[in-house]
Amino acid sequence: MHISIVSVGKIKEKYLKLGISEFEKRLGPYCKLQLIEVSDEQAPEQLSQKEIEQVKEKEGERILGQVKQDQYVIALAIDGVNWSSEQLAKELDQLAIYGKSSIAFIIGGSNGLSDEVLKRTNKKLSFSKMTFPHQLMKLILLEQVYRAFRIMKGEPYHK
Repeated sequence: MHISIVSVGKIKEKYLKLGISEFEKRLGPYCKLQLIEVSDEQAPEQLSQKEIEQVKEKEGERILGQVKQDQYVIALAIDGVNWSSEQLAKELDQLAIYGKSSIAFIIGGSNGLSDEVLKRTNKKLSFSKMTFPHQLMKLILLEQVYRAFRIMKGEPYHK
């Protein structure tokens, strides 16, 4: 299985880089993993709704430029479905069974995802009704993907 994680912005915090690196190593035996970072749009703190949409559109173009036509796209969105770890494992397993072995997870920037990205999305996934920093979401997502592979293989880790 090929898993891509396309995210907006660079990870700057050392503790997040270390955690991400650890799960990259752990996922090596299970899938081909590609982490893709697109630049975030520089903008002032206070934006009008129109300016927010413009930022999302520019970031969205960068995101879509990294998504391949044959990929199954799962966008992280607060209004998405809530899966348990077991459900994520089942979904990934089912995608592989039905020939969708190239999956792209999308993590938007601080303003969210553009309408164009959401149109390209096959599934929206929510980890919580709470808002998390998008840099931290990458680490959480990697841990959950790793956990899902362990569950699929019947290996210990999941508790």
